[in-house]
Amino acid sequence: MRFSLLISVLRSLGPVVIGISLGFTLSLLSVSWSEDACSPDSKEGEAVSLGKDGLLKGARKPNSISAVNDVTSEEDFQPRIVPYKQIQPSAPKKVFRAKYISTELGMRERLFVGVMTSKNTINTLGVAVNRTISHHLDAVIFFTGSRSRKIPHGMFVVSHGDERLIWNMFQTIKYIFDHYINEYDWFYFVQDDAYTEADRIKALVEHLSMDRELYMGRPEEFIGGAMEGRYCYGGFGYLLSRSLLLRLQPFLENCRNDILSARPDEWLGRCIIDYTSINCVGKYEGLHYHHYELAKNSDPSKEQSEEFKKALTVHPVSDPEQMYRLHRFFTEIELQKTYDEIAKLQAEIKNVSVVAFEGNRSAQWPVGINPPFEPKSRFEVLKWEYFTEEEIYSCIDDSPKCELRGIDRMDVADVIDTAIGELNKKYMPTIHLKKQQLINGYRRFDPIRGMEYTLDLQLEAVNQKGHSRSITKRVHLVRPLSQIEIIPMPYVTEATRVHIIIPLTLQDRSYVDHFLEVFASNAFETSENAILTFLFIYDPVEAQQVSQNDIFASVKSQITVYERKYPAVKIPWISVKTETPSQIKFMDIISKKHPVDTLFFLAEVNTNINSEFLNRCRMNAINNWQVFFPIHFQEYNPDVAYHNQPHPDTLDLVKDAGLFDRRSFDETCFYNSDYMTTRSRMVADVQENEEILENMDIYEMFVKYSGLHVFRAIEPALRQQYRYEVCNPRLSEDIYHRCVQSNLESIGSRSQLAMLLFEQEHGNST
Repeated sequence: MRFSLLISVLRSLGPVVIGISLGFTLSLLSVSWSEDACSPDSKEGEAVSLGKDGLLKGARKPNSISAVNDVTSEEDFQPRIVPYKQIQPSAPKKVFRAKYISTELGMRERLFVGVMTSKNTINTLGVAVNRTISHHLDAVIFFTGSRSRKIPHGMFVVSHGDERLIWNMFQTIKYIFDHYINEYDWFYFVQDDAYTEADRIKALVEHLSMDRELYMGRPEEFIGGAMEGRYCYGGFGYLLSRSLLLRLQPFLENCRNDILSARPDEWLGRCIIDYTSINCVGKYEGLHYHHYELAKNSDPSKEQSEEFKKALTVHPVSDPEQMYRLHRFFTEIELQKTYDEIAKLQAEIKNVSVVAFEGNRSAQWPVGINPPFEPKSRFEVLKWEYFTEEEIYSCIDDSPKCELRGIDRMDVADVIDTAIGELNKKYMPTIHLKKQQLINGYRRFDPIRGMEYTLDLQLEAVNQKGHSRSITKRVHLVRPLSQIEIIPMPYVTEATRVHIIIPLTLQDRSYVDHFLEVFASNAFETSENAILTFLFIYDPVEAQQVSQNDIFASVKSQITVYERKYPAVKIPWISVKTETPSQIKFMDIISKKHPVDTLFFLAEVNTNINSEFLNRCRMNAINNWQVFFPIHFQEYNPDVAYHNQPHPDTLDLVKDAGLFDRRSFDETCFYNSDYMTTRSRMVADVQENEEILENMDIYEMFVKYSGLHVFRAIEPALRQQYRYEVCNPRLSEDIYHRCVQSNLESIGSRSQLAMLLFEQEHGNST
């Protein structure tokens, strides 16, 4: 029984036991019996190394069984700690980044122009060349032997210090290699007695591949004909590619030492032919180097040949006057080409608009000009101005009618002449039109497209038979806005400290309290970077009594109170004695007490000054470039503007509260250095007439003597309380009249004054 039970158990477990035994046996048979004992020669402190098979030495293989000899080695093995050494990060390599993208990408300008001149002609022909091509080309440099005593303004002149022609040509090419070879693709050299049509030479290089080795000009055979090849005659200029010059560069010294020639253009041509085997060509890939040889004392306006009209260069030019006549002739040709291209494009737009979705309405008039401004509300509707040939019914001083004069009169006359000319182009020779009079004229400024005009003209129409009659024609014209140009301005910063100068007279004392209160909240409490300075003006009598009865004692005590309230603030003052207060005299005193880089803001005591305006003062006053005269917002007399009403604490910027006083020039921002420079230019006039310092203000001084930009703009952040200004009769008539007119206009608006008059008349009648 037990045996049978044992058999049954073994029968069930037997396969399992046999399988395990067989698997264990096979695993033992597959083991590699090779040994990797620790190296007995290994020294303490050495790191564990790798064997040839990539396994660790000094450690048993995972699948190996240690031999008998391993027991001893394992007993002698002592574990050691390999210290961790932190890898020191190497200093990052500084990557050089070019200042300009064009430099990093290897982009070059297209054309460099070198003009060969001399000290005898640089002030005549050289100046004429510069005036005719410099504003069309990016880089124009004049090369001369000896430097002239007086270098013309606005010209980049390189002097080689020697009058030898070949030496100057060698130095010119060497100068190109040293400074410009990596910046331009094409190099054009011309003499100063040749006229160059700049736009055509630019168009030529635009159609040439930059990698071509090209020597282009008017081909000329060498003197004597002993040498094969042709060089480019220098009188008409020649064009060299950068690739050709780079190939020539290693041999330039050889050319200087080995080649003898009397002409610089021939010397350069022999150098190029000898070492590059490139000859001068006048035509390349269908492009022609057109030139024209001008006869002596010829008149460009009488030249009618097609060769002359197509010329890139004209040579020889005898004097600057002839250079300017040539420039005018070729400019008129290019201008007519531009007009023809515009007419062609306009015709194409009209033809295409016929098949457009909206038909001909899709083409705006005039063709190619932006569509008119479309107002979104009635407040944006543009206002038309009505005018005749003598008067305009939209005046600056809000008068219903004023005389048409100055630039407005010139504008109207030019528009009428243009209208007559365009009508005659359309109807001649069938009908010839002559102006009789302008019946009605309308104009408005559209900020999107320019000035628009509508003219009702009474014309005399004369047919080919000589019969005439009077007709009326309505004409629409547009003077489009020209291309917008970004004017470069010097860099300015809002971190500049502003020195605020407040002149005070006896009549101004009542406004000091309000001024200091407003200025303290806007500047002292915000730590504005500004210094306030008071200028106390005494007349001779007041100055004598200053020790007994100082008229500004109360103001000085107020200053002391504010200095105690704001310990970081100091309010200096300057006292002056004069019978006739004058801005220039005051600034003469103040200017001497401040550094030349001081930024001044000259203001009135009834002016409310805040940080917003001070920042604009810093941005708009530019040292050695521009002075700023803001137009403040003048509040009306509150008794007139708010008649029989409570006066508001704060006023909004609305037309019933005040106006921008265009007649006031009292506030100004300028640098001390600009004032000192301008003031020094008045010395001669002051010596002849000392009263000029009393009857001229700072605005007139800067306009007449400085040469700086005088920037004048509306300033909504600058406001003035109403006060009656005492006008100085010793000032010039214009300044005195401006002061009187400013007082009248600041009383109130026309509607407010009319209402007061109406109430007064109504009260008198009752």
